Amino acid sequence: MVEGAKSIRELLQSEYKINLLVLTEEFYKSCHKQVDSMGDIELVLASQAEIEQAGTFESNEAGIALVEMQDFDFVEPEPGNYCLMLDDVRDPGNLGTIIRIADWYGIKSVVCSEQTAEYYNPKVIASSMGSFTRLKPYYGNLEKVLQKTGLPVLGALLDGNSVHQSDFPSTGFLIMGNESNGISEGLRKYVTKPITIPQFGQAESLNVAVATAVILDNIKRVI
Repeated sequence: MVEGAKSIRELLQSEYKINLLVLTEEFYKSCHKQVDSMGDIELVLASQAEIEQAGTFESNEAGIALVEMQDFDFVEPEPGNYCLMLDDVRDPGNLGTIIRIADWYGIKSVVCSEQTAEYYNPKVIASSMGSFTRLKPYYGNLEKVLQKTGLPVLGALLDGNSVHQSDFPSTGFLIMGNESNGISEGLRKYVTKPITIPQFGQAESLNVAVATAVILDNIKRVI
């Protein structure tokens, strides 16, 4: 289920198959040419109140889409780019924000542990602001994935090297860990380049989505 104007507009430009659109008349008028050109989509016009009652948004002036989920096979990152690897990131809001951040920095794929929040959770979709349409998610055993790769593996660890003083390979994996426990012990042995964000103040920790943005920004400065 995809809700809201921004996400639905992104969806209409994607390869996802839409089965049902429930739209306000005003929003439909703003995108009717695109909707009508897509052919076999079931379209229902409804009031804003009806859409808000059916969905999860407190305010929704646009509509709701029901979309077929996609299954993706694992693919290694393209030369000159990174694959984001999430080890037990449980909060859907964090995952959605990470997807949006990854899309901003041109990341094309995200590999998630089986305990990571569901990619198609409505809260993930909402907080990704349409960026979910441009990343390819894969869920599986992260150790098995890392056992097969010969690429560098960066890991966000407290005892790593400062991101401000590190050189980064042009291609590889970036592992971000659980909100409370960080990267699990089983994955740490695969990290070839431990990195950390140096602390200058007194905050106990950084949110995992914020940390992802800081690290990706530093990587992109170098590569």
